[in-house]
Amino acid sequence: MGSLEGKVALVTGGASGIGRTIALTLAREGARVVIGDIDSSGGEETAHLVTDSGGEAVFLKADVCMGNQVKAMIDKAMGTYRRLDCACNNAGIAGVPANTAECTEENWDRTVLTNLKGVWLCMKYEIPQMLKQGGGAIVNTSSVAGLVGLRGWSAYVASKHGVLGLTKSAALEYARAGVRINAVCPSIINTPMAECFTGGDPRVEAHILAQEPMGRMGSAEEVAEAVVWLCSDASSFVTGHALTVDGGLLAR
Repeated sequence: MGSLEGKVALVTGGASGIGRTIALTLAREGARVVIGDIDSSGGEETAHLVTDSGGEAVFLKADVCMGNQVKAMIDKAMGTYRRLDCACNNAGIAGVPANTAECTEENWDRTVLTNLKGVWLCMKYEIPQMLKQGGGAIVNTSSVAGLVGLRGWSAYVASKHGVLGLTKSAALEYARAGVRINAVCPSIINTPMAECFTGGDPRVEAHILAQEPMGRMGSAEEVAEAVVWLCSDASSFVTGHALTVDGGLLAR
């Protein structure tokens, strides 16, 4: 039996990249998976990949920036599976690179709305369901940029720092109610989103890799394994934690 056998898990941003891999890994561990995303074709494809591998999954279209859509997603998930044991609030965007004074108001609002408000809205509707059933585990996707600054990405960095503050506050609020809330903080991961940071320029990629102590990008699978651990009973005394998956980048 897998570490999440019999549990129901929600993954937002599950249509591609890290979110898709998280969904597949949760299913491998026995969870029935609810996949949320604004990308219907990608989300449906992820659900099919889960079922093709012997798991159980359903896709629900939702924009995490819209409270009514998030609530509808949670309501439909409960209507389908009657419970919610784990949630990975992973949906996010890189935004447009810009120094603080050059960042447009539109870019700032869109980045913070998606990355920070989106996580808050998901928790707003996930937590009450978990409280009703006596507990659960939530993992929010932050970034190493939630722990340190990064030139040229002020909106992204601010949003990911915000995710960690939100995670810690919520963890304290619900610790005695049996709801554990943690975050993962990946460095650059080998997914299509990595090109947002490299611009597809091999020289930029080489520079980034030179900063990584392991000399390579991380994989989506490595992030997903961390999420599984935080969702499982193996991490039963862990809450309010920011788990770096960064190849030692922040150990410098």
